[in-house]
Amino acid sequence: MQMSADGKKLFRSSLIVLSVLLGTTALTVPARPAFALSELKKAPGEEPQKPAEDEKAAPVEEKQEEPETSPLELPMPDPLIRRNGAVTEPADEPPVTDETPDETPQAPVEVIRDIEKAPEPVRRMRELIVEAAASGDIQRLAPLLGKGMTETQVSLVESNESPVETLKGQSGDPDGNEVLAILLDVLATGFVHVGKGTPDEMYVWPYFAEKPLAGLTPPEKVDLLRIVTAGDYADMQEFGSYNFYRVGITPDGQWKFFVTGE
Repeated sequence: MQMSADGKKLFRSSLIVLSVLLGTTALTVPARPAFALSELKKAPGEEPQKPAEDEKAAPVEEKQEEPETSPLELPMPDPLIRRNGAVTEPADEPPVTDETPDETPQAPVEVIRDIEKAPEPVRRMRELIVEAAASGDIQRLAPLLGKGMTETQVSLVESNESPVETLKGQSGDPDGNEVLAILLDVLATGFVHVGKGTPDEMYVWPYFAEKPLAGLTPPEKVDLLRIVTAGDYADMQEFGSYNFYRVGITPDGQWKFFVTGE
């Protein structure tokens, strides 16, 4: 059956309208959200897949512990005593000597405070020194200091200066008054008699010069602190002995030394 031209046009118009209606309906229907694969539920009766046998993890091989080896040990030396041959080698012994340590205790130092117990030449020289020092004029010591072989030692270091100039150089003032004051303080203390019967026999002031500081009594410490400061005393204790000014006069009245230091 043949359609007329008007019928064909009407049929095409109907198809176009139908297509538009279907497209509009599709746009108005809400879209459902998509689900991740992990959110999908398994179908009932479905069993989980098992990994293939060839994909199974290989068993971990257990590491065998190696036996501990002890460090290399040196062989022990042969014993000195051999039991099979009865050979005995004695150990070395220290040589025997006839020398015995000197454990004789030192005799206590006798401190003399009475000048009358000294020989007259010693007393006379001491008196002259005190008079010269008390005058405040250091030049008055010059005749007492001697010359040449009998010159008084005033320093532990050799010098070309005269004894008076050396003493002035040791003083804290240019006139030497400090040294004169020290000389008076030293001769005001007790003294000791040393080297009896020998060429070095002498009377020495102060007695601290011949007595261990560790053995000083409280009154003797006061005597010492009249000459030196507490700081000087501490230094002397560390040094081990008295090391300040000291005076020596021989039994025949020669002024042997007036020195300070070790």
